[in-house]
Amino acid sequence: MANNNISIAVSDDDIEDPSGRMRVRVRRKRKKPGPPRRLDFTQKILTVLLKWWPALLLLIAVALLVYEAFKIGGGERRSSPQVKNLDKVVSGGSGKPQGNLNRLDPTTRIVRGVRERCLKLLPPEELERLDLPKDGDSFGPVKKLVYITETATYEVGKLNLSNEYLEGTRFNLFTGSQTLEQREQNFKVTETAGVHCGFYSDNGGYSISDEDKSYMQTCKVVVSTCAFGGGDDLYQPIGMSETSLQKVCYVAFWDEITLATQEAQGNKVDENHFIGKWRIIIVRDLPFRDQRLNGKIPKMLPHRLFPNARYSIWVDSKSQFRRDPLGVLEALLWRSNDELAISEHGARSSVYDEAKAVVRKNKATPEEVQVQMEQYRLDGLPEDKRFNGKKALAEASIIVRKHTPMSNLFMCLWFNEVVRFTSRDQLSFPYVLWRFKGLTNINMFPVCTRKDLVNSMGHIRKAKPLTN
Repeated sequence: MANNNISIAVSDDDIEDPSGRMRVRVRRKRKKPGPPRRLDFTQKILTVLLKWWPALLLLIAVALLVYEAFKIGGGERRSSPQVKNLDKVVSGGSGKPQGNLNRLDPTTRIVRGVRERCLKLLPPEELERLDLPKDGDSFGPVKKLVYITETATYEVGKLNLSNEYLEGTRFNLFTGSQTLEQREQNFKVTETAGVHCGFYSDNGGYSISDEDKSYMQTCKVVVSTCAFGGGDDLYQPIGMSETSLQKVCYVAFWDEITLATQEAQGNKVDENHFIGKWRIIIVRDLPFRDQRLNGKIPKMLPHRLFPNARYSIWVDSKSQFRRDPLGVLEALLWRSNDELAISEHGARSSVYDEAKAVVRKNKATPEEVQVQMEQYRLDGLPEDKRFNGKKALAEASIIVRKHTPMSNLFMCLWFNEVVRFTSRDQLSFPYVLWRFKGLTNINMFPVCTRKDLVNSMGHIRKAKPLTN
């Protein structure tokens, strides 16, 4: 039987078909778009996210900061009408809001990923029930403080002060002439301590009327400020409870220059010596030509001005105090059992770095800063940025303290350093903190807490120096 099968070899390399017929190519059908293509798109998105995630996080952070800034900026608009009306009491003499005046919104910070308030005050209902703790015995090594004074009447040419201190220095009848030997002795902690602490002589100046002295003797808790030389306006305190309004004295020390400046702006002291909540106390015969040095007296020596006060809060004149005073005492002193609370310096930590900044910013002459730093180096002050676990440098625009023999002595020592050297108290605070080993209960609170305590307004005008 014959084989009818024919075998034909076909090669892909042949260009033409042997039969002359063109080969027909079969087109492949396109795949319709479906889930796999969507999967490819998702993978691309994930790739972009993995590549650019730091930039995306940065954008989110910037957006959050802008949002927070908007919230803070709108704080004044959210204030109650009662708070806004305080602008009309004393707000720079014009009755117009100035910057962040009368803002009550809290200052916050992020701690371990959680936003919290910088100053943790008690709830309002608990603030209304706050009262001063009962008096207790002093547990510090200093039990009694004796102030060196001279009550004798001085005659010209018969002053009990050496010419070394009367010529070219700031020692005078208000401060007395503390020698370097006395300075060394004052830093030694003893049970009964004697120290120069201002008010050395009845003829030393810083004269206050008997009526004002009587009022000051009634104060148990005082919030104080001062404006000498007409340099700053007066900002009404806000945010206090009714309890604090009844128990706290608000005292502003003015000289006659400031009184005339404020009266020219229409800010009159009433018949009871008040402007708003502030009791205005006029000081005459200021002891220093340097108005900044005159301002250190109420700042550092409230225990001398208010002999019966148990607590004091100092606020620089460039700021508006905006918290409940008793609540501040509870948060910064009572809760932590501290005697002194003072704001840290925000920019620097070393006193020697601060000295360079003071000269660079023309806040003191290079010569007087050099004398101070050379003395501190001679005494062995290290360049450490922290003492006893606390930041060495203080900003010191807010001082909260309990009046105890220990804290009073600390402030006297600090005041004496300011008189001896420069009026820049940031330079002398670290030295006293380092030398005076007795006071350890100090609360150095951060910058954000200071910002929560006050609305900073800045200095309005340059203070006028004394001419007599």
